Amino acid sequence: MAAADLLRRLGIENPVVQGAMGGGPSTPELAAVVSNSGGMGSLGVAYLSSAQIVETIGRTRALTTRAFNVNLFAGGWQQNVPADTAPMLAVLAEMHQSLGLLPPVVPTIPSDPFPEQLEAVLEARPEVFSFTFGIPERNALARLKARGITILGTATAVEEARLLTEAGVDGIIAQGAEAGAHRGTFAGPFETSMVPTLELVRGIAQTVSLPVMAAGGLMDSRDIRAALEAGACAAVLGTAFLVTPESGAPAAHKRAILEAGKDTTVITRAFSGRPARGLVNDFIELLTGREDVILPYPLQNALTRPMRVAAAQQGIPGYLSLWAGTGVARARALPAAELVRRLVEEI
Repeated sequence: MAAADLLRRLGIENPVVQGAMGGGPSTPELAAVVSNSGGMGSLGVAYLSSAQIVETIGRTRALTTRAFNVNLFAGGWQQNVPADTAPMLAVLAEMHQSLGLLPPVVPTIPSDPFPEQLEAVLEARPEVFSFTFGIPERNALARLKARGITILGTATAVEEARLLTEAGVDGIIAQGAEAGAHRGTFAGPFETSMVPTLELVRGIAQTVSLPVMAAGGLMDSRDIRAALEAGACAAVLGTAFLVTPESGAPAAHKRAILEAGKDTTVITRAFSGRPARGLVNDFIELLTGREDVILPYPLQNALTRPMRVAAAQQGIPGYLSLWAGTGVARARALPAAELVRRLVEEI
């Protein structure tokens, strides 16, 4: 499918896509505003139950008649991995005590939620479905296509884009090294896929015939223009929308981004067990040089969740996963509609 055909099919008038930020930031209100502004909003629903996914998509539909994207994690789930949890429990015990929580305990990891979540997506039938961390089975993709759902896969390397193309997706989200939050790498070590966004877009656009959306460190009109010139049909912005009033990110997270005078982001496994980019804070510094005690995803993610929830409630950024891309210092505290308007005008 040609890039223009994809945008026309989805009714995207402006090449601005709001990134799918799981864990709360990408709300129905945010997604709807971006879509209503001529771009495309997104819902990160990987941490929601099937019922919550259907309800969230329904709330978004009540706010917009335009297309929006729904994103899930489609791989990387390790339910039963032998690991010594004692060192991490000892580290977290101090955090729990300072936050007024009971001592940490090892949670039970359920089976991969993706199959049930996918059923909810199929039932709710959003216009667009995207995924990261891997590639769903061919039958799953075929069922999505049978319902007329446009499918976007995340690639952090040209080889991953090839694999996604072979799997039958309709478009590629090229996640460059500058991107905030979790790396979507699935075809090799993440270290080998830390390709700058514009370089990755060029490489994928020259290799596959599918439309490419650029993601990673994009904050303003200059970034969007550069992405389009590199071969992208649209730019995916996450951090830029994370600080909008419509975003569900904790106030401490928004404040940390808006107070960042420079790029202090790093790739860390500290909070979830998966490589992710965020602002350096107390918890990341505490585990620097002690990466051997970090547990695999999703165990580490589940184990740190009580700390992160309490830190958000108490406004303590040191124990929050402050996901952000490298363009963090250029974030603007604007309503989402105003941000889209300015981006389009500046372009």
